[in-house]
Amino acid sequence: MKEPQLPPYDHKPRPYTGPSFDDTMKLRREYLNPGLFLYYKNPIMIVEGSMQYVYDQTGRRYLDAFGGIVTVSVGHAHPEVVEAARKQMELISHTTTIYLNNVISEYAEALAAKMPGKLKVCYFVNSGSEANDLAMLMARLYTGNYDIIALRNAYHGGVSSTMGLTSHHTWKFNYPHSFGIHHARNADPYRGPWGHDDPDAGRKYAEDVRETIRFATPGKVAGFFAESIQGVGGVVVFPDGYLKQAYGFVREAGGVCIADEVQAGFGRTGEKYWGFETQDAIPDIVTMAKSIGNGAPLAAVVTTPEIAAVVKQRIHFNTFGGNPVSCIIGKTVLDIIERDNLQDHCAKMGERFLAGLRKLQDKYETIGEVRGKGLMVALELVKDRETKEPASARTAAVFEAAKDHGALIGKGGLFGSIIRITPPMCVNEQDIDFLLEVLDLAFSETEGVS
Repeated sequence: MKEPQLPPYDHKPRPYTGPSFDDTMKLRREYLNPGLFLYYKNPIMIVEGSMQYVYDQTGRRYLDAFGGIVTVSVGHAHPEVVEAARKQMELISHTTTIYLNNVISEYAEALAAKMPGKLKVCYFVNSGSEANDLAMLMARLYTGNYDIIALRNAYHGGVSSTMGLTSHHTWKFNYPHSFGIHHARNADPYRGPWGHDDPDAGRKYAEDVRETIRFATPGKVAGFFAESIQGVGGVVVFPDGYLKQAYGFVREAGGVCIADEVQAGFGRTGEKYWGFETQDAIPDIVTMAKSIGNGAPLAAVVTTPEIAAVVKQRIHFNTFGGNPVSCIIGKTVLDIIERDNLQDHCAKMGERFLAGLRKLQDKYETIGEVRGKGLMVALELVKDRETKEPASARTAAVFEAAKDHGALIGKGGLFGSIIRITPPMCVNEQDIDFLLEVLDLAFSETEGVS
């Protein structure tokens, strides 16, 4: 099998003149917290990016098929985003919300226009963890209830409150958290009791939310958190109707429904602009981050006027939330997604990619399932398709081999047995074909690894 070749690209990276790889690694080991981990046995040093590509210190180009962990939406160093940020920096880079500034107001209007129903009021923060923490506060204050329902296999952030929502022991420290939080069965058609062949699977999984409310709470809840498509857990796509029916049970118990769109939002699914729309459901609160800022520290909570008003009970403030530089970047990202029709582009590229991955699934027995929507895609690797025992070592080997051949992909799932692929939304057909060639070669080279 011949070596895959990256598509031609008209960008010449600048000569790198900073510290060497070895010196940079030494500085990291000495001055950065050891809890920060690096991908790959032989880590790469990324010093430049251009649209869907990144470059190391030697000038080698890679296809970023993970999008900076589902964060780079319209492209690395997108010239319009860079120019918008530069112009704003020349005016003023920081004001805080205690002063009136046009940028945050105009951006809030543009973001609210993308939301359905009464979801019109924005509160800007800096990360998905902050957004989910604030959404939890709003839910509890608005309903007067305390208990929260989340899902097993979920990831909602790493601060102490959202660590409780997250349901992977690998992301939880031995530290007080999870007060009042209960985890219902994950609606996973591949590993759960009701699969893709059951047309009623959505309702059956949703009923476990109702049972969790009945048996683990006072019968009243503050809210229900669910990623519209589970990201860190391995791009788990819920059965049709699941969220709509689960939302109904939560609202019957006095709760509000929170959609975590940190990874599934902004047109990435191709099918709809927001992941929850693919489930024909409208939440009461939406949290978003990552793609919202194309890499800038920006996140938001969008909700109804009635729910938003509860924050007025006390002083609530976020120093950097709504920063004018981040907000002008966010607004520019919205404009580019709309103008370049990136949602439709994600649908087309995703269709091409999923079709190619299913051919690989026919070729390699270790690929237990291919799943996803648009450019949010995963391969779950197993040792045996009947037992579905996770093939973690094979996943790690494919992951490493793909990097060696020029494509950066991600991993996920509790056992690290799921390949996650979420490139910038500007990838083209040639990139998709290159990535398929890389994966084919990576699987071929790792035969025998389980």
